[in-house]
Amino acid sequence: MKFKKVLIGVALAVTCLMSAQAQRRHEIQVPNPDGYTTLKCDFHMHTVFSDGLVWPTVRVDEAYREGLDAISLTEHIEYRPHKKDIVADHNRSYELSQKQAKKLGILLIRGSEITRSMPPGHFNAIFLSDSNPLEQKGYKDAFNEAKKQNAFIFWNHPGWARQQPDSTLWWPEHTQLYNDGCMHGIEVANGGLFMPEAIQWCLDKNLTMIGTSDIHQPIQTDYDFAKGEHRTMTFVFAKERTVEGIREALDNRRTAAYYRELVIGREEILRPFFEKCIEIKEVKRTDKEVTLSVTNSTDLVLKLKKTAHDTSLVYFREMTLKPHTQHTISVKFENGIKGGECNFEVTNFIVAPDKGLNYTIKL
Repeated sequence: MKFKKVLIGVALAVTCLMSAQAQRRHEIQVPNPDGYTTLKCDFHMHTVFSDGLVWPTVRVDEAYREGLDAISLTEHIEYRPHKKDIVADHNRSYELSQKQAKKLGILLIRGSEITRSMPPGHFNAIFLSDSNPLEQKGYKDAFNEAKKQNAFIFWNHPGWARQQPDSTLWWPEHTQLYNDGCMHGIEVANGGLFMPEAIQWCLDKNLTMIGTSDIHQPIQTDYDFAKGEHRTMTFVFAKERTVEGIREALDNRRTAAYYRELVIGREEILRPFFEKCIEIKEVKRTDKEVTLSVTNSTDLVLKLKKTAHDTSLVYFREMTLKPHTQHTISVKFENGIKGGECNFEVTNFIVAPDKGLNYTIKL
């Protein structure tokens, strides 16, 4: 009983502290591709209603303060170490967060984590109508209950060493879940974990790429915001800023994972996104060179590296565009040429394992 009072007291104290700071919102400056709104989302986090260390409304306040648009509190179905002190069903953290989410304009999506040993491992089911039916003895029954509710189901941290200590593998059980319509996406980044193998699986199997924080402690414990760090999240390119808009985008794989300085997604998604991140203007042209103004107006780092090109064009080997900076670059013309193509790779816009986004400036 004493521990229960202490736990609830600490959670409520943190809630009060976070609520006092909640109105200090930092908007994440990233562009909207034509026809879409870029929503900043985190679909994997925990509170005291599973194995987290904060009250549910704290997660809403954190999301608001960091400029997120949507979150899902995905409490473990099978693992609830505080259950003797926090007595509730599997929907309770969502219910407790609804009022604060509505007040702050955060889109709240009901979700839960199906927490099983490998195989198949941990999966999140979001867009649920009721989390309680997912409490089943057999994992297949839990997935089928999520499927009945038309949940969006994704595989969490496939490269987590505690479950796959030697290599990141796709098991026969995953093939079965995939074939049964019980896997729609995979986390390619989870907290501090980056999983390039999952990128290829998403490309090969037409699955949605997801990035999440999987946060358990207060968010500032894992990320130093004063140093410019950010939680791992998913950029969702939605037709509208609604829960339904997010679901439509996830179903159509219009996402990118934002992990440290990396933006990870399909080439057809990242190319128009990059084009909105950077502004390139011709400032001056002579017979021997052209001068360009290159501006990054976003919060993202853009890392450019020269690739195969006409050697009569002489330009930068590598260039890093820090957030909200402008650079002047010169491209020299040799051997009598008057123009051409500057080819480079955006090395931190990942479109496949070990492959960045190729881009060309035509002069």
